[in-house]
Amino acid sequence: MDYSISKLSSTERIGLVFDLYRKFGQEDYIGEPVSQIEHMSQSAQIAENEGHDEEVILAAFFHDIGHLCVSQGEVKTMDGYGVLSHEKIGADFLRMLGFPERIAKLVENHVQAKRYLTYRHPAYFEKLSEASRKTLEFQGGKMNEKEAVAFETDPLFELSLKMRTWDEMAKEENVPLPDLDKYILMANRVLS
Repeated sequence: MDYSISKLSSTERIGLVFDLYRKFGQEDYIGEPVSQIEHMSQSAQIAENEGHDEEVILAAFFHDIGHLCVSQGEVKTMDGYGVLSHEKIGADFLRMLGFPERIAKLVENHVQAKRYLTYRHPAYFEKLSEASRKTLEFQGGKMNEKEAVAFETDPLFELSLKMRTWDEMAKEENVPLPDLDKYILMANRVLS
């Protein structure tokens, strides 16, 4: 995407983000029984229910935005399981729009957390959905010891593991969607 960010107000930048949810949020969530918007909203609701701050709640809401922000472009995919490197694409998109680095880094880390957990806790792999197992293959597979030790030093390590847990939990059918305005207001507060 090519935006002249310096000329956009925070309201316009937020509009770019939430237009993606309006346009593409109802799309299938790659082999899961929920839509993109249902998945990301549930993740944010779990973060909020656990008492996290607005940056963490927004990171949970935005964690898969990389799948949405490339919906119209030519991208590498994971054989029908979403966009390859969606975590990096989403994080870079949020950085470009001026969102705090903490949000972007949590978005970026949610795939690394899956790779970490499948390495450190082999039983975690057995809990993954079939779609999540398939995407893991494209995302570099299980970490090795060197990668795991490096990830454990990340200041957002513990929160990143929580994000991953929420990601796995946020696949429940028939959970009512919150009003997007709630997250728009949060985004306004975070960007102001």
